[in-house]
Amino acid sequence: MTADRSSSDAPWWRDAVVYQVYVRSFADVNGDGTGDLAGVIDRLPYLRELGVDALWFSPWYPSPMADSGYDVADYRAIDPSFGTLELAEALIREALVMGIRSIVDIVPNHVSDQHPWFRAAVAADPGSPHRDRFWFRAGQGPRGESPPNGWQSIFGGPAWTRVKDADGEPGEWYLHLFAPEQPDLNWTNPDVVRDHEEVLRFWFDRGVAGIRIDSAALLVKAPDLADETPDAKPGDHPFTDRDELHEIYRRWRAIADSYVEPRLLVGEIWLPDAERFARYLRQDELHTAFNFDFLACPWEPVALRTSIDSTLAAHAPVTAPATWVLANHDVTRTVTRYGRSDTSFAFEAKREGTPTDLRLGNRRARAGALLAMALPGSMYVYQGEELGLPEVEDISSEQRQDPMHFRSGGLDPGRDGCRVPLPWSGDRPPYGFSPAGARAPWLPQPDGWGRLTVAAQSADPDSMLSLYRAALGLRRRELRASDGFAWLPSEPTVLSFTRGARFACVVNLGIDPVALPTGADVLIASQELASGRLPQDAAAWLRLPESKE
Repeated sequence: MTADRSSSDAPWWRDAVVYQVYVRSFADVNGDGTGDLAGVIDRLPYLRELGVDALWFSPWYPSPMADSGYDVADYRAIDPSFGTLELAEALIREALVMGIRSIVDIVPNHVSDQHPWFRAAVAADPGSPHRDRFWFRAGQGPRGESPPNGWQSIFGGPAWTRVKDADGEPGEWYLHLFAPEQPDLNWTNPDVVRDHEEVLRFWFDRGVAGIRIDSAALLVKAPDLADETPDAKPGDHPFTDRDELHEIYRRWRAIADSYVEPRLLVGEIWLPDAERFARYLRQDELHTAFNFDFLACPWEPVALRTSIDSTLAAHAPVTAPATWVLANHDVTRTVTRYGRSDTSFAFEAKREGTPTDLRLGNRRARAGALLAMALPGSMYVYQGEELGLPEVEDISSEQRQDPMHFRSGGLDPGRDGCRVPLPWSGDRPPYGFSPAGARAPWLPQPDGWGRLTVAAQSADPDSMLSLYRAALGLRRRELRASDGFAWLPSEPTVLSFTRGARFACVVNLGIDPVALPTGADVLIASQELASGRLPQDAAAWLRLPESKE
């Protein structure tokens, strides 16, 4: 039972494996301690051998790096620390030659405070066209000394910052749902609409296969900037999931569909309401959206089954493929999270010093990878997950760079721990991330990562990397986007399902080893079987015997 993907009529993205490249931490060729595009080009053979279909690049644009590149100063250029536009174009071409497409990150909710538009807005008078591209408002109080409303930044603290007038006196306030260095754009302004559509074409014309849309549900704000209310009806929240968003994405979809090979639109959408979530995936809007329910799901059989069922049910009415994500650049790494007593993900649950059993987390992460890869839809792999990297939790406050850490007054460790540069070879930092004699990496790598390097794991058939390579190869050969999904009868602590006629996945989250279906051949397992039985916190892929009917 070998699937021939080349004969499938399904678009490539319906069951693609997409690898997230956080360029700053991937590979450093010029020795300045920061990853660069030359480093990605150099490691393309590694990515081809891993078996991925596409690369998603976190923002690589010129940026002051107040939020690791999500504060964009120019969408039509490359940050000099990463390389040049010509190098990005070469990377897109060379990856495609290897059969790997490219997806770039677009951040439409906000720009950098160093963007020419915002600099012009600050220099302009209140009420000017320059300020209309953003959300400038007078403050409350006798002298406008209080923010225009009570909105809070996602990074902590008020979502408003006050600027000074030309005479040096305090003036209007501007909105930033994230850091103060990230002013929100006003999507009722035609300049904002037009410029983003031109940016899409700019990258699509350079061979980019799709875009990932950051904070896709936050762009539109209520005109009156009303305060949040706990009883707001769906679509009535003042800055999340407003109905006007859908017209923006219909226009974007028309642009994406105008190319000979239609381009992909992927949304970062955190919404608890499945029906509201599915609206973004209608036939004339986005193609896919990230599945944050599964990413945040605890390692518990009932919770996982519920998440899988609800995900597939939400996507079915709009015939969109689900996405399966275990980690990204914003969340605690899987090996660490799965090794804790609370295996769900919540920002408030990642305090430093939380007891963690990394051996347990590693076992569960291996099983979780096989589970996610076997489910119908596309799979996203955050760089370093294939190496089983743990969260780095002993970064000093002086070395941290994430604004979440500083805006919380140091209470939140932030996201730097999952962004530490990758280890490629050797037994001490920088582990081949940078050449000999280079500047220290932009975030410190821990001692003891020698056993986790690509070189060390490539020589170990039982390593996490070897598991990923083998499983992704099997996935490509054994599964098609059109293969159906059905649960098999199992114990409550076991997840067991089929894809197509003869492929099955079994995951044991119970204490006792479980028997596998009679006559099944084991294609791959995350752990060695115990007398033919699947151990606790293990997963296996099976080829079922042919039906006699």
